[in-house]
Amino acid sequence: MTETTSLLSQYATALDEAVTSRRAIGQLSRSASLTLDDAYRVQALGSELRAARGDGLVGVKLGFTSKAKASQMGVSDVIFGRLYAKGEYPDGGSVAMEDFIHPRVEPEVAFRLGARFDARAAADPEAELRAAIDAVAPGLEIIDSRYANFRFSLTDVVADNTSAAGFVTGAWQPADLTAPDVRFDDRPVTLEIDGVAAATGSTSDILGDPVLALPAIARMAAARGVVLPAGSVLLAGAATAAVALPGGVTVSAAVQGLGSVSVTTTGTSTEER
Repeated sequence: MTETTSLLSQYATALDEAVTSRRAIGQLSRSASLTLDDAYRVQALGSELRAARGDGLVGVKLGFTSKAKASQMGVSDVIFGRLYAKGEYPDGGSVAMEDFIHPRVEPEVAFRLGARFDARAAADPEAELRAAIDAVAPGLEIIDSRYANFRFSLTDVVADNTSAAGFVTGAWQPADLTAPDVRFDDRPVTLEIDGVAAATGSTSDILGDPVLALPAIARMAAARGVVLPAGSVLLAGAATAAVALPGGVTVSAAVQGLGSVSVTTTGTSTEER
């Protein structure tokens, strides 16, 4: 093991321990100079640690899909993270806040893979990914930075698996994305907490159209060697700014034409105690 690999492994272990202990750590970027490739290597090493304890890959997500957020972070491309089985919650079910440090929630548009997808083996990754999609649904993503005060640099957040912590999907609707005129833009989106609007937006805030997330997912899955099993969930990006998620509430998201999704939170997170 090289010195660099050893150091990246240490970072992955520190972030994984933050996940399991629900205790925030300091930013990696304050003590080390990480490249974006280094950060994705830390993310991949973290995936191996999760797999070793039985937490398998069940999908991927994109971050920085809104122009405002990308500009705020000073980036010109989206970022890519992984979704895990233990972070999947049922629509209408409950989420224990004890599993998080300082969670926030965002409304999403989700796509589902009807077949296994290996971008590196695909002759035309984008077309084959679109062909593999069999359904679409409204979604909620719970994000939870493992860094103190929810502060991070670009490389910090990539290493931390883009703050991915949990997700919920609503009822799936059949979708054929091979049709050239399929669009999901200009659909109003509302995020509510206990029936009160907490944020509003549009599906157009996700790269102009959530369908445009698919080329980015295909490209980034190929670059990072991520193979997605059938049934995987693809979160296209947030349609509004993230909202703090407290315990003891019901949070729901509605996407016009796609329906709604909800979950109830119980207990308190680390920083609420």
